[in-house]
Amino acid sequence: MDEGYIKFQVDWKQISRVKSNDITDLNYWRNEMYQQKWIGAYDNGIGFGNISERWKTTNNFIISGSATGNFSSLTADHYALVTKVDIEKNSLYCEGATIASSESMSHAVIFQALPWVNAVIHIHDLENWEKLLYNLPTTPKEIPYGTCEMAYSIQDLIKNTSVAEQKIFVMAGHIEGIFAFGKDLKEASAVIFAYLEKNISKEKLNETL
Repeated sequence: MDEGYIKFQVDWKQISRVKSNDITDLNYWRNEMYQQKWIGAYDNGIGFGNISERWKTTNNFIISGSATGNFSSLTADHYALVTKVDIEKNSLYCEGATIASSESMSHAVIFQALPWVNAVIHIHDLENWEKLLYNLPTTPKEIPYGTCEMAYSIQDLIKNTSVAEQKIFVMAGHIEGIFAFGKDLKEASAVIFAYLEKNISKEKLNETL
């Protein structure tokens, strides 16, 4: 299993502008995903799933760090700020006490391609992955996660399918992998709960964070 392995070149500055008040919504919805076991860690300790939010009005974004799936709750030190992504050079620049998630390239291309998107969530769920595979926009089976090829595949889905309207897609080459996005974290989470048919109270989705 290569889960969690970073496949892009990374320039990581171990300093951070991310503060506790920057991650209030991220932690709220990350905790919901963790409770549903859509973000977490396998028995071998390797983490899975990640969550991100656009940084202010730029293409920069805050994302949960690599190897943070083992933690039941996160602090600002568990997040990284991605400041630049160059897909052609397969390179990424980030700041933080922890390095950005191995899926950061995939998050980045969504933020770049869809300016109205401010939140992206990547979860794992085998049963629903099998059910939704090819019934929703799906990346090719031969394309592995975390690569520039995956980023280009997501660009292709955005250009040539209804994924921008559905706000969710499946990764055929990444077993269990499902991505959702929205104008904010609440909308991205609502998409996941709608398609994966898990229970969440309307109060949680309607409350103001």
